[in-house]
Amino acid sequence: HFLHVLVLPMAQLDRARLKAILDREEARFVAEHPKSAAMYAKAQESLLGGVPMHWMKRWEGRFPVFVKSGKGGRFEDVDGKSYIDFCLGDTGSMTGHSPAAVVAALQAQIPKGLTFMLPSEDAIWVANEMRKRFGLQYWQFTLSASDANRFAIRLCRHVTKRKYVLVYNWCYHGSVDESFAVIGADGKADYRPGQIGPPVHPSATTKVVEWNDVAALEAALAPGDVACVLAEPAMTNIGIIHPLPGYLDALRKLTKKYGTLLIIDETHTISAGPGGCTGEQGLKPDLITIGKPIGGGVPCGAYGFSAEVANLLEQHTINRDTCDTGGVGGTLAANVMSMAAMRATLEHVLTPALYKRNIPLAVRFTEGVEQVIREYGLPWMIKRLGCRAEYWMRPTAPVNGTEAVNAIDTDLDRYMHIFCLNRGILMTPFHNMALIAPDTTEADIDYHTKVFREAVHALYGPVGSAKL
Repeated sequence: HFLHVLVLPMAQLDRARLKAILDREEARFVAEHPKSAAMYAKAQESLLGGVPMHWMKRWEGRFPVFVKSGKGGRFEDVDGKSYIDFCLGDTGSMTGHSPAAVVAALQAQIPKGLTFMLPSEDAIWVANEMRKRFGLQYWQFTLSASDANRFAIRLCRHVTKRKYVLVYNWCYHGSVDESFAVIGADGKADYRPGQIGPPVHPSATTKVVEWNDVAALEAALAPGDVACVLAEPAMTNIGIIHPLPGYLDALRKLTKKYGTLLIIDETHTISAGPGGCTGEQGLKPDLITIGKPIGGGVPCGAYGFSAEVANLLEQHTINRDTCDTGGVGGTLAANVMSMAAMRATLEHVLTPALYKRNIPLAVRFTEGVEQVIREYGLPWMIKRLGCRAEYWMRPTAPVNGTEAVNAIDTDLDRYMHIFCLNRGILMTPFHNMALIAPDTTEADIDYHTKVFREAVHALYGPVGSAKL
């Protein structure tokens, strides 16, 4: 249901041809975006690197597209060019841009106040809805999934009195220090490339194992010093890597065996269904974290925990007089505007009906890409998780982070992204991911298939002509 794999003959890529076409596409991009170019030049005066957040430099082209407006599954840039948006804010706008129900809820709430440091009725409604969807009784709210993960980790350390967090090689869980770690040459946690200003060496806080490796997981948990495992139910930030049959069951059994709490991060895997993979597959984590789409684009996040974890928190009392300085919380967290947006999103947008509509479109997207791959005999493949799909430039599915990282072809990725961008399609910048919005159409999907075929044809020539 979730995995599509094609094992095909290995075609040889002409790197000189790739470079020539990539240079041509970049020149076209510059020529067609004079206003974005001018804004980027102006931004150099006051924005570091010309962007408001440094990772925005990762967009393809010699500068990022500057956005003017967006609605649903499309947006327009300052040069007046319209795009089908398959990136959707890397899941932050999975609801589509400015969904009507969320806009209405914000219009109703804004005149009545934005933040009070006090609870609202919406908070009760959202917590009850999250409990129904994910099966965990108690919930707290944040401004991001990063915060939710940080706070969940702190709570796990607090109740277990253990120092280590276990994460998976090449995972990503937002700006969480403990998760910026990879397996080093000595087998222990080491700095992930690109990490900025880590407070301590990762090995002081973190253990890292490969996804889908049960033996390595048990070896890391056996000493009894791991407070929690932080995991997506399918890796998504290094490409979609599904668990092998039985792996999630083993993860749950081993964490229970060694007294380690299990945190499932559903921030991206909410694409699988209204309750993410937890709801779809009946997972039983101790804690869940989530952010991005549950507010319809408004900054928010949440973490939930079981009654058992709540009991542990009561046993290891969080002092009322000092709980505001315990490292969990934030002045703007659970503000009434965010709570209104979350209620509207969960009640009216991220509904079972949306998934019933969108998942078949993701299947159509996947089948279109597979058809082109077969036509040209390419060593590529595509995988899907609910209404999320992603293609890889390798013939078989990676089973862990190392295999995924080794499959990255930076020049080929850049080419596919800018080729699509120049023809009005935005893919996710960090990988080749497409997400389906509530108003994405079959015509949008088929247009992507057409552009994908054109990109392959430009690179490899006529059908069947790829060098073997």
